[in-house]
Amino acid sequence: MPLRHLNPHDQHLFRQFGRGPTVPVPDPLLHHAVARHAAASPHAVAAEHQGARLTYGELDRYADALAARLIREGVHPGDHVGLFVRRSIPMLVGLLGILKAGAAYVPQDIGLAPPAQLTHVIRTARTRVVLTVAEHAHRVPLPAGHLLLPLDDLLIPLDEPLPHAPAPRPRVTGDDGCYVLFTSGTTGRPNGVKVTHRNVANLLLTEPGGLGIRPGDRVAQLLSIAFDMAAWEILGCLTHGGTLVIRGKDIAAAARTADVIIATPTVLSGLDPAACPRVRTVAVAGEPCPRPLADRWARQAAFHNCCGPTETTIVNTMSRHDPHAPLLTIGRPTPNNTVYVLDPDRRPLPVGETGEMWAGGDCVSAGYLGNDALNAERYAPDPFLGGGRRMFRTRDLGRWTPDGRLEHLGRTDDQVKVRGFRVELDSVSSVLEAAGCTRAVTLKRDARSLVSFVCPADIDPDAARRAVADALPYYCVPEQVLPLADLPGTDRGKVDKQALLRMIEERLAVAR
Repeated sequence: MPLRHLNPHDQHLFRQFGRGPTVPVPDPLLHHAVARHAAASPHAVAAEHQGARLTYGELDRYADALAARLIREGVHPGDHVGLFVRRSIPMLVGLLGILKAGAAYVPQDIGLAPPAQLTHVIRTARTRVVLTVAEHAHRVPLPAGHLLLPLDDLLIPLDEPLPHAPAPRPRVTGDDGCYVLFTSGTTGRPNGVKVTHRNVANLLLTEPGGLGIRPGDRVAQLLSIAFDMAAWEILGCLTHGGTLVIRGKDIAAAARTADVIIATPTVLSGLDPAACPRVRTVAVAGEPCPRPLADRWARQAAFHNCCGPTETTIVNTMSRHDPHAPLLTIGRPTPNNTVYVLDPDRRPLPVGETGEMWAGGDCVSAGYLGNDALNAERYAPDPFLGGGRRMFRTRDLGRWTPDGRLEHLGRTDDQVKVRGFRVELDSVSSVLEAAGCTRAVTLKRDARSLVSFVCPADIDPDAARRAVADALPYYCVPEQVLPLADLPGTDRGKVDKQALLRMIEERLAVAR
């Protein structure tokens, strides 16, 4: 019995806290949900982008026509089709058409991804067919024998009659792929993660993952298509009948008219709640959220602090934050999912003890493409659910609060040794944020020193260092606190830690 080392009370809490509610999912196939809205309200606006609009009826018929073309080109359920695009209306048609053909879409931001990365994606995901737009077709490094389809050549102008192609009906199941998402590759080559329809539907078609989105709600589409949270924006909106507000270069312009915002803390920190009067729901994930940012937005909207890597399908824990709460947590497991806090031997820890979070249940993705060694390292049989289920090693540190909420305590790879002592970098940043910084990131500069980057630019560095010294051991005090107006971001909307390290080295070089 995997719990026998725990006393009966801790065994009870392990089961009570670690298991999300059991909830039925209405339909594991996401394109079915979109089609139902198209049938019920064909003239409702599905998307807006730079003055152009697309109704649900138009989206559904365009996607049917594209799916029929893909099937004629030999695309079958189980295949992967590249979707190499920028934010646009053709992006939506491509995404939905691929799903209707029974395949999984493989998204890349064609404006940002370097050729070597696109080549790696095509080879790893075996995308024999790639969709793009004519403007970017020259950027696709297409191997011999592969087919490139420009989406704008397939879409007739919106003022002409749409084709009435019969809707394709390939045999697709919830266990078939919905998308293949390539992780950012900050520690090496990007790894392709296969995520199924059942995985995604389990988050988007239950609450709180559905975010209460209703027909007519406006959902901002701010993030890169290559980031899995963009699937939450896009499919979360379209499966509930909302209007997707696809941003141009101005993020704030899209957010101003939105009811729902899904973002990373880095992206959200660039928005002013006072300038977004319609926003009633916000969800953040992808990186730790500063408490001041959460409090600021939670005073105006339902604010959900969430956590979960790509491999556990966007997020697998969520917490509705109360600005008066003593802690900002990542909450509880989402429906039909589990979270376990385990020691290095994969044994459950009692409530209150820090360990590594493992995720189980319907969120656990199908695994990495073509990387058996990594699959064996990160995925394991789930001894707590049994029945052939698997769990995933998130590499996030956490602990249960006495009332059954999860505190996120950083990444296992964010635990560093400084002067021989183990330091959790996020704990240093948390102290700085509690001491008046709106954002803080702490990094290890060398074996003997830490450096913290904080916002806003008028923070007193000496006072910030004293705040850390008052709260944490001496070896946790950053050697330098560098105030900045803004923290640099990656193309996925997260803090660019490598850019911060380069910044401090450049400043030191100038000082020398």
